[in-house]
Amino acid sequence: MLFPYLFVVDLFTGMRESEILGLTWPCVDFDKGTILVRRQLQKVDGVCSLVPLKNDKERTIKPGNYVMGVLKAQQNRQRQMRLQAGAAWANGMDLVFTNEFGAHLVQLTVYKNAKDILRSIGMPDSRFHDLRHSYATVALQNGDDIKTVSSNLGHATVAFTLDVYGHVSDKMKQDSADRMDRFIQGL
Repeated sequence: MLFPYLFVVDLFTGMRESEILGLTWPCVDFDKGTILVRRQLQKVDGVCSLVPLKNDKERTIKPGNYVMGVLKAQQNRQRQMRLQAGAAWANGMDLVFTNEFGAHLVQLTVYKNAKDILRSIGMPDSRFHDLRHSYATVALQNGDDIKTVSSNLGHATVAFTLDVYGHVSDKMKQDSADRMDRFIQGL
């Protein structure tokens, strides 16, 4: 497994693949515990570069302490890779997730690694993008409000988020009924 931290951060933030591959260290604020999603890594005319987001709207994600710890571990891991690479190190974009020489990760390689990991845990038909869906589903099932989840995902509207993740609503309805029962019993 080449990129374990990348997959963990993606699973618990819901970032798009191009966004997480384009995440730069200046966008990670360890003091505030935030990630600024402002660019994405895209191939333009055969060259990978950082370009504006799909909807051109920056967003700030406030993940849990665990994710920030994983990012700190990635920073330490990257320092070690830089030392080992020496003069061959080339991370001119200051990317968070790189190969062992500081270059951007190739999307096909990330895809293949994700498929291998998902296959190894009994999910052979899953894709990297399914990590994003898993984040949204788990966030909603655990009580995050739809506006926050929609904002974290970078959706243009809450209605879009509801259309995509409406299947979660049955569990949410039951949870709501259970909360109301507890409230009534407490009266």
